[in-house]
Amino acid sequence: MSQETPQIPNVDALHEGMQDAHHWFVNNTDLLIGYAMNIITAVLILFIGNIITKMIANSVSKMLKKRDLDKAVIDFVHAMVRYLLFVIVLIAALGRLGVQTASVVAIIGAAGLAVGLALQGSLSNFAAGVLIVAFRPFKSGDYVEIGGVAGSVDSIQIFQTVLTTPDNKMVVVPNGSVIGSPITNYSRHATRRIDYIIGVSYSADLKKTEQVIRQTLEAEERLLKDKGIQIGVVELADSSVNFVVRPWCRTEDYWNVYFDMLKAIKIALDENGIEIPYPQMDVHLNKIAE
Repeated sequence: MSQETPQIPNVDALHEGMQDAHHWFVNNTDLLIGYAMNIITAVLILFIGNIITKMIANSVSKMLKKRDLDKAVIDFVHAMVRYLLFVIVLIAALGRLGVQTASVVAIIGAAGLAVGLALQGSLSNFAAGVLIVAFRPFKSGDYVEIGGVAGSVDSIQIFQTVLTTPDNKMVVVPNGSVIGSPITNYSRHATRRIDYIIGVSYSADLKKTEQVIRQTLEAEERLLKDKGIQIGVVELADSSVNFVVRPWCRTEDYWNVYFDMLKAIKIALDENGIEIPYPQMDVHLNKIAE
């Protein structure tokens, strides 16, 4: 059997190739160092720029807090400032890498237009967020009802408003839905009216009933007596005579007063022998003579 003779690499060609690579590296050292420096500088611009962006956004937030602006407005402005500054930092870093910033701005504009057409709902939410901050139909901490959802306003973000329900659930409502639906703000005014419907028996003395209810309400210190207490018969229902009872209280006392007074009225009516009837129906039987 014949054995193949191993091929011996061309030492001269290998040596010549190594010399060419060495010469290329020597001749382009400045260029490589320049590229490396640009990359390092761009990374530093991003890193330091991000830190400075956070510092500026936080400084703006502190300045707005000193002016006693609403927390929701402060959060919205903070996010806007931070995002805008970061875009500027990103363009600066790309410019350091040799990218034409004018082209980048044009590309960002074109991309923004394309994304805007694709995400019209998000842009409408953004515009609605600006309107909410500008007109301020509510502020952070207000208890509101928006589109069938009720809760305390936690924050107004760029695209949505965050509510916290009384049972501590977070509800995120798109800003477009906030602007496009009726807004009920229960916390805007300092006082609120409590509305009760109290039904009593048809056999009850109506004058005495009104007197008992009024005395019970006048004994409550948290009610605002200067705004008056309205009591009157509002309906002759199927099983009861219904009184409407409308006292006033401070907004922050609303629910505590509501529960306490409803209980106090029931106790007072019981103590005075005034019945609150159950729904009932009278059935008459006619006996047919044989």
